[in-house]
Amino acid sequence: MAAHRRIRQRTAGGATARAAAALALAGAATATGFGGTGHAEPQPAPDRVKAEVHQLYREAEAATEEYNGAKEKAESAQRRLRDLQDEAARRKDRLNSARDALGSVAAAQYRDGGLDPALRLFLSEDPDGYLDGAALAERAGSRRQAAVGRVRTQLRETEQLRGAARVEVNALTSRRAELERHKKTVTTKLTAARRLLSRLTPGQRAALAGGADRASRSSTAIRDAALTASGPRAAEAVSYAYAKLGSPYVWGATGPNAFDCSGLVQAAYRSAGVSLPRTTYAQIDAGRRVPRSELRPGDLVFFYSGISHVGIYVGDGRMIHAPNPSAPVRVAPLDEMPFAGATRVV
Repeated sequence: MAAHRRIRQRTAGGATARAAAALALAGAATATGFGGTGHAEPQPAPDRVKAEVHQLYREAEAATEEYNGAKEKAESAQRRLRDLQDEAARRKDRLNSARDALGSVAAAQYRDGGLDPALRLFLSEDPDGYLDGAALAERAGSRRQAAVGRVRTQLRETEQLRGAARVEVNALTSRRAELERHKKTVTTKLTAARRLLSRLTPGQRAALAGGADRASRSSTAIRDAALTASGPRAAEAVSYAYAKLGSPYVWGATGPNAFDCSGLVQAAYRSAGVSLPRTTYAQIDAGRRVPRSELRPGDLVFFYSGISHVGIYVGDGRMIHAPNPSAPVRVAPLDEMPFAGATRVV
């Protein structure tokens, strides 16, 4: 009786497995179009994809500016650390010279009848012993006292440099971790945007990447007006921006062949001999604020409430900017994005 039940249980189990397999095969057939009409994933509405992609680009650009700022701070910390290390090496050389001089004094004293306790302490390999023995140095002669004083000063300065270097090492480590966080955010957003775009037809993707001001791009009248209406340095920056039309957008890039938005602005003014900060939120404070009604070619124009995008005004309500990974450096109307403010740097 028990064996009979076991046989029935195995039979039931086998039937269940076969049924599950049949359902799986039927599902696979439906998904691949075999055995009946398949249900393909519906084609996304281009307008919806456009909105989602632009939002992802905005978020990626904001993260890019954070990345640029963290990178600038990391590079600054690296320079400070290198300077501190160089200075520490120079101080170490001076310390060794001072210790050698102190050793000469000690040797002379030893020949004259024994080594002063203060000198024995200061010739120790323990720097703390040097500093703790400062009071004993007062009992040394004037020549010995001066030598001990030099060593004491050099030790204090060297230790201060080492402490400052440790601070910079910690700051650099923190900045590098911050860089990685922002880099991950940027790449995640851009990957999501590419996946959305891959669901569109080539024609739809081309339309989505459109928006360049073709009329002004091909016209020389606005460009000539921009170059004559501005000061020489602003005109040089505008000229540089025009020369870079068609260059690809690459996040974190500052030229000469690819740019992000703030990288293009920085490179354009660098060509005119003007040093600007790396990020949009620092660039907006790099000059005098001007209202939109008083814009002149060469002014920096900023967009969105978080000041996450920037372009160079070229006149007639237009700017040159590096939009996003879907479009190259181009001329575009200011009304393409929500205007946030403007700065005149020269």
